[in-house]
Amino acid sequence: MLLNDKVAIVTGGGSGIGEATSERFAREGAAVVVADLRIRKADAVAARINENGGHAIALEVDVSVPQSVAALVQATVSQMGRLDVMFNNAGTLRPGTVVELDVDDWDLVMGVNVRSVYLGGKYAIPVMLDSGGGSIINTASISGLHGDGGAVSYAASKAAVINLTRAMSTDHAADGIRVNAICPGTIETPPVLRMMADPTALEANLRAHPVGRLGRPEEIANAALWLASDESSFVTGEAIVVDGGLRAQSPLGRLADPRPEHLR
Repeated sequence: MLLNDKVAIVTGGGSGIGEATSERFAREGAAVVVADLRIRKADAVAARINENGGHAIALEVDVSVPQSVAALVQATVSQMGRLDVMFNNAGTLRPGTVVELDVDDWDLVMGVNVRSVYLGGKYAIPVMLDSGGGSIINTASISGLHGDGGAVSYAASKAAVINLTRAMSTDHAADGIRVNAICPGTIETPPVLRMMADPTALEANLRAHPVGRLGRPEEIANAALWLASDESSFVTGEAIVVDGGLRAQSPLGRLADPRPEHLR
């Protein structure tokens, strides 16, 4: 029960990483606000948590709109009494190079992926101060650590999330508020699975991950749980990579045969 008596908001909580994290937080004792633009999906997750003995409510939110995020935090405090964990997880992707990408799509991705983190912190931090501190977790990506082809807005937005995380952590560490990011590799979420319907794309992603498979939403939820809990009380300002070894390997592959000469 790592989150016993804590209250957590999970944005994008209706599916994928957000769904898995909402359920994991609830199993660890948290009261969970499942927040999503698609309220029916959020309702389904919250209902399942409650059926399994947890405590959850579903709230609709557009994470790119200040009034919507402010209302989310206000409703959380009104119905749950406090706020201890803010998981800014909602995100989106629009493919394209800078030449190909429509300006409206650039603005959409920046709004959902970056503006949401700013707004989440803006409205959650004052409430957390009233409770003596808290933990903010932001979903970034390994795409924020290197340049992916054909996804300039996504890569730029996730890089911004990483440095926004660092800046927020610096500003509020003395307030007892920790701010960290998670950088997943390729995770089996609904949009990713749709992309992986192309066998070529699936094979390329499997080769890229030394563990030989894609990640599961539950594995990101495990990292979020640790960052939300007091087990990580000395960790702030970090971008924790959870990618099955993708970034650890050199693109050159093996440079030398490790076997002794007499065994070759």
